[in-house]
Amino acid sequence: MQRRDFLRRASLALAAFGLPSLPAAAAGRQHGLRRIGQPQPFDFAALKGQARALAQAPYRSHKRTLPPEVEALDWDQYQSIRYRQDHALWANRPGGFQAKFFHLGLYFHTPVRMFDVADGKAQELAYDAAAFDYGNSGVHGSRLPADLGFAGFRLNTRGDTDRDFAAFLGASYFRAVGKEGQYGQSARGLAIDTGMGKPEEFPDFIAYYLEQPAPGSDTLVVYGLLDSPSVAGAYRFAITNGEVLLMDIDSALYPRAQIERLGIAPCTSMYQVGENDRRMGWDWRPEIHDTDGLSLWTGSGEWIWRPLCNPPQLRFNMFVDRNPRGFGLLQRDRDFDHYQDDGVFYEKRPCLWVEPKGEWGAGSVQLVEIPTNDETFDNIVAFWNPAAKPQPGEELLVGYRLYWGAQPPARPPLAHCVASRTGLGGVIGRKREYFSWRFAVDFEGGELQSLIDKAEVEAVVGTSRGRVEIVSARPLREIDGYRAMFDLVPPDGSSEQIDLRLYLRSGGRTLTETWLYQYTPPPPEQRTLY
Repeated sequence: MQRRDFLRRASLALAAFGLPSLPAAAAGRQHGLRRIGQPQPFDFAALKGQARALAQAPYRSHKRTLPPEVEALDWDQYQSIRYRQDHALWANRPGGFQAKFFHLGLYFHTPVRMFDVADGKAQELAYDAAAFDYGNSGVHGSRLPADLGFAGFRLNTRGDTDRDFAAFLGASYFRAVGKEGQYGQSARGLAIDTGMGKPEEFPDFIAYYLEQPAPGSDTLVVYGLLDSPSVAGAYRFAITNGEVLLMDIDSALYPRAQIERLGIAPCTSMYQVGENDRRMGWDWRPEIHDTDGLSLWTGSGEWIWRPLCNPPQLRFNMFVDRNPRGFGLLQRDRDFDHYQDDGVFYEKRPCLWVEPKGEWGAGSVQLVEIPTNDETFDNIVAFWNPAAKPQPGEELLVGYRLYWGAQPPARPPLAHCVASRTGLGGVIGRKREYFSWRFAVDFEGGELQSLIDKAEVEAVVGTSRGRVEIVSARPLREIDGYRAMFDLVPPDGSSEQIDLRLYLRSGGRTLTETWLYQYTPPPPEQRTLY
């Protein structure tokens, strides 16, 4: 699924259903922005009331036709449109943050209503063409409708008004950065029916409420109202900028219909090619991915690492759990030499870690991997799916924290996987009599450095099908860790998926997190022995 196509398909334009009517004229102008109507009392409880009211009525599409010159914008034209600094929200108020707004166009066809919240009251912000520099877009702001609306917003610090640290744009998508300042994967408010045999449903944030931060505060609060055919919802984001950016999120969901596959805290990423999967390795760069693995910290305390793949067909995995302690899509490989991309800097892409608040009960972390042939496609999605399917009329309250940065806040006390490589198996120098596939998995951290040459370390390998042979675990002094290696001999004639499991132990003690992998053997006619 193309990341731009995700947003294109999800983009719906705004109708006023469920929110106060949009007045024809603005009430006034403050700090470069027009305001609409009078300030109204607002808090999270009021927003939940709006969401509940939306869910109790039939869904009405928010689609709206954009002016032809906005509808026709291409990538370069859209990128030339800039929001003027003198129109930034809170530009002339005390506090460490500012907000700027995205114009509609390109893949973003859904006007989203924006509100400024101060002293417990919300006032709507009006679209104003004067707030934008249209550059080389060919768009004439003076000819655009006065009620066109915004596509989303981004957040800046007062000390750096050029580089944003978070952005909310397209359907229910949002992104953030840590100290590296490099965007990568995205999060979503909600995922519905992802990876199923029917079209995925993309909920939209149809309104945002931005609360003026107190002077000296390092936290900014944003509220979002979500709507889709199956569900309405209210969200509260408490965003604390820092070396690792934290979003503390509370959500209230109100289903209109039973949802077959509900995705809580969805993480959306891209994986084209890496050290373990060279299927689409035709590019000159050695590796191309926003993240290289799914990390799980289960309710029982087990740590699991599942390297990502770019499969030939859609691949779905379910990791059943109860009260998970955390999960996330991580970019563990942070070595520039492994990517050689001096334009988008994949080694700086942030990890995204999900930490549940309270007990989530029974369910599963689900991973969807979609085939892709280039890096403009977001083909990886991971989320929590509750075991109980949400029903109409229910209220589902879910809280969690998102951490964006080079390292997640929770890491296994055991050694962790730092590389997974695969290739043709067999013994070098001997004629291969049958097909096998080799796996080399590197671990570092934990006790491993202290065990080099001092203890016997063994690799414990399990497989769902086929035969495992040539198993070894030996010190890898270059990383003060160990390398586990084994060959897998798939069943003759079968190309069905094989599930693999690996960890290191010594004297009955588990030394590493659990490495999980899925391997799809090639058909017999493609099993070249060389």
